[in-house]
Amino acid sequence: MTDNKKPSTPEELNLVNLDDEKPSSGKALRSQQWYGKLDKDGFIHRSWMKNQGLPDHSFDGRPIIGICNSWSELTPCNAHLRELAEYVKRGVWEAGGVPLEFPVMSLGETQMKPTAMLFRNLMSMDVEESMRAYGIDGVVLLGGCDKTTPAQLMGACSVDLPTIIVSSGPMLNGKYRGQDVGSGTDVWKFSEAVRGGHMSLDEFMRAESGMSRSRGTCMTMGTASTMSCLVEALGMSLPENGTLPAVDARRQALSHLTGRRIVEMVKEDLKPSDILTKSAFENAIRANAAVGGSTNAVMHLLAIAGRVGVDLSLDDWDRIGAEIPCLVDLMPSGKYLMEDFHYAGGFPALIERMRHLFDMDAKSVTGVSLGESMQGAECFNDDVIRTLDNPLREKAGIAVLRGNLSPLGAIIKPSAATPALLQHKGKAVVFENIEDYKARIDDPELDIDANSIMVLKGCGPKGYPGMPEVGNMALPSKLLEQGVTDMVRISDARMSGTAFGTVVLHVAPESTIGGPLALVENGDEISLDVSGRSLHLHISDEEMQARKAKWQPEESEYHRGYAKLYIDHVLQADQGADLDFLVGKSGSVVKRESH
Repeated sequence: MTDNKKPSTPEELNLVNLDDEKPSSGKALRSQQWYGKLDKDGFIHRSWMKNQGLPDHSFDGRPIIGICNSWSELTPCNAHLRELAEYVKRGVWEAGGVPLEFPVMSLGETQMKPTAMLFRNLMSMDVEESMRAYGIDGVVLLGGCDKTTPAQLMGACSVDLPTIIVSSGPMLNGKYRGQDVGSGTDVWKFSEAVRGGHMSLDEFMRAESGMSRSRGTCMTMGTASTMSCLVEALGMSLPENGTLPAVDARRQALSHLTGRRIVEMVKEDLKPSDILTKSAFENAIRANAAVGGSTNAVMHLLAIAGRVGVDLSLDDWDRIGAEIPCLVDLMPSGKYLMEDFHYAGGFPALIERMRHLFDMDAKSVTGVSLGESMQGAECFNDDVIRTLDNPLREKAGIAVLRGNLSPLGAIIKPSAATPALLQHKGKAVVFENIEDYKARIDDPELDIDANSIMVLKGCGPKGYPGMPEVGNMALPSKLLEQGVTDMVRISDARMSGTAFGTVVLHVAPESTIGGPLALVENGDEISLDVSGRSLHLHISDEEMQARKAKWQPEESEYHRGYAKLYIDHVLQADQGADLDFLVGKSGSVVKRESH
């Protein structure tokens, strides 16, 4: 619309001509329902937007692109996203669109209590309702921190407008005493070394200053880097999104190109539901194994699949990923960091090397298949991205364990575990909750040895609440002093993607609702058999039922607000820990006006 186009009759005041500016798909632009009407409602929508200096032709049928920005100074991983947003805007303007940036809740993984996971679903609601309520035709999701990427994608899938992702990118390699150190992974190692008397507190504090040297996410293969790579595997970002360092100028260029591409996607009406097929999720599961990815990806992909309507289960993770080799030699499974991965060729080089294992015909936001978008990628360092005949791990997929201790499933990351402990039988040392664990773990009188199995309760979705990253329990200091570096640990919690060890996670159903984990007692024998996919508590069915009959749930301290809503409606880990009423999608149609 321009100032020269004035209505000449009363009838024209109510005219909604949504066919004037149709994209190549033949579908009228959604934004014209806000900005294309020559009536009171159109006047209100346009006139208020003009106070930002937008000229008339901004509303003449150009695609309106929302830039969903999770920038926050309390989310260090995402603290530079306002800058990246400017590069996205350049691309949108260049392609003939109108970029409009809007904020959403930001989840600072390292800063939020009791856990950022508690708020993943809340952020997804923010994204979903913002996208639906505003007059946008497509969206660029700017995120990166662990829970941010899945939360944004979950929300976007429930609206199903054309969507593309730009991740914040990993930090530069950490440095300490001339050596590379990795966020998370080396923190756990340094902490254990201090507790075991092998590193001084002064040395520990000095390492802190060299760990996070630039903007960006963890530079290990933590959850943030895992999800940015899996976004690429899902076909929801341009190539190299997964590995480009945050401070590399090429990430700015990628943002510019993404802005151009989203305008084209709107014209093509290319939506998440067109891209996120079962085959796309299977590619992501394979990619998670190939990069040695985070266990958190399991729940995030399950939740995203639930939003887009794809039938994905824990069994798919075992069926598809179990035999996939890990080729990326990266912490915590290996020794290198994300900078090294990118300079070696990044995610495209990895996929090109393993193309026979992936569905290369899967669609992507590029407008061509995954195979076409990755074709020609080269590997420049076989030490970082290993060859198929020299993998870091031959079988690196997440293993799903079942048995009388985890009837709905539990998971373990074999590539980060001690091989000798992957088949183990030991007596349980039980911690009823995180407070019990913290109070007793360094007690010299604690009855525990290297063969024991540590069991932590009360840390599932409902229990903490929010399912925190405490599953990689620190070992007792008295065992660390003896040189013990790993033990079998079992809980209904999660662990950081940067963590390592023989850690069984996501036990379902969780202990807080009376799952079998709640019934484990000190001294019970437990068997872990990863190759047999088994997790077994050695008590009789009769004893299990007797304990169940005596079990009483603890009263929650949360009686109001979002935490109460979350506890009442969160699904178990095997279903992605989404809220039950958020599964699925409501689409993008809004039938009623605001005035």
